[in-house]
Order: sequence, then structure tokens, then C-alpha cells
Amino acid sequence: MSSHSNNNSIQHLYEGDQSKLYSGVMSHHHDVNSDESKAQVKRIWKIFWILLAITLVEVVMGMKLSHSMSKGLVNFFFLALTVLKAGYIVSVFMHLGDEIKGFIVTVLIPLVLFVWFIIAFLADGGFWLRMNNESSVRHTTAVHATK
Repeated sequence: MSSHSNNNSIQHLYEGDQSKLYSGVMSHHHDVNSDESKAQVKRIWKIFWILLAITLVEVVMGMKLSHSMSKGLVNFFFLALTVLKAGYIVSVFMHLGDEIKGFIVTVLIPLVLFVWFIIAFLADGGFWLRMNNESSVRHTTAVHATK
């Protein structure tokens, strides 16, 4: 007999119609005033305040400090803060922080390689664009073609 017919398992809720899964059948907090519920609400507010603080730093930096700092440094700080926020959101709301380290590495390595892939192709495209625009052979051929 397969495990699909075992009603004591929660696996049957994940197979087929998942409306029971999201309708409160699987709700772990029956009492909103319980300690578990209060701890979860406190955790959500903590996450909110952390993300708000990072966002405020970005806004203040964009409005005030971007004029007095070099563009490269401002871009670096914006990129670092954005990656920090994205990582925190993925860790908390997508539950990647609750996973085992092997799975986290399995997800992050291809992501880092994909970002590197995009940066490498943009840099290579920029190089070829500059090379084609600055090439003396191209300018010489264009001058001879107009004569």
C-alpha cells in the first residue's frame, strides 16, 4: 500500500487539491494571542524595521550624500545595500535561511555565476562597441568610401 492513502500523514494535503492546505486546515496557530503567534508577529515587525532602516539609508544616501561622494562609491554602496536587502528577503520570506547549508550553496553558486555571466557579456559588448567605434581601419574605410 502506498503512502498516498495514509490519512495520518500531511502528504495527502500537498497532492491534488491544495485548497485545504491554504484554507486553515494546516494552521499551526489556533489562538492569535498565543505565545507562538505573538513571537511570529514580533519577528515580522523586526524584519519590517530592518528593511525600513536599510531603505532609509539608501534614500538619505541618494538625496544627500550622492552629491558629495564619487559616483563609483555611491554605486557600490547602493549595490551593496540592494544585495543586502535582497538576501535578507530571500532568507526570511523565501525561507532559504531555514534550509541546510548544502541547499543554500546549491542555490547561490548558480546565481552568482549567472550574475557574473551577465556582467561579463555586458563588459565584452562594451569592449567590442568601443573597438568598432575607435578603429582606425573603420575610419579609413569610411573616408575612402566618401571620395
